Amino acid sequence: MTVFQLLMLGASAFFAFKIFEHIKTLQDPQPQREDLDQSEDKRAEAFSPFDPEALVEKADVAFEEKDFQKALALLSEADAKDPQNSDILFKIAYILQQTNDNDEALKYYKQAVEIDEDNEYIHNSMASIYRANGEFTSAKMHLHASLEIDNSNPITYYNFGNLLVDMKHPEEAKNMYQKALEINPDFSEAKEELEKL
Repeated sequence: MTVFQLLMLGASAFFAFKIFEHIKTLQDPQPQREDLDQSEDKRAEAFSPFDPEALVEKADVAFEEKDFQKALALLSEADAKDPQNSDILFKIAYILQQTNDNDEALKYYKQAVEIDEDNEYIHNSMASIYRANGEFTSAKMHLHASLEIDNSNPITYYNFGNLLVDMKHPEEAKNMYQKALEINPDFSEAKEELEKL
């Protein structure tokens, strides 16, 4: 299984869990006040009859079908209806990152992490973009944050090892790959990178 597949599997599991978690907490919609003036929220509701959760579900299907434009359109509408939702912002950023629009993706990741600073996936994704941009200090900061949230994710250690290789710190990188393999002995990419050092 490639690193991308592992990341996709982790992201899919995270999204599925968040949807399940949200569905468990759904309540009957509150009645709207008739005297409510034309607020931005009400105008956002006019885009379609779907609620944000339904739009996110449709976006997830579009993403699985590799229809990134449709997924982004649905998520943008969900964002208009439910602003400041870190899960929606994260998904928009993730799709933008998959389409190599890293600058725009980073903007959405930053918004998402301001809302949910304890989300390891956001920190990991931001670290990936910072690493690609050669901003190693920022990448390292976000990987440390991710490990503080969950120090049992082998992908974080693997990503940290890759960053340390780029930073020319091979001994530290070995330690990170070894930690990834302690957690997941079948992590073939970590084995391969460790063997290169």
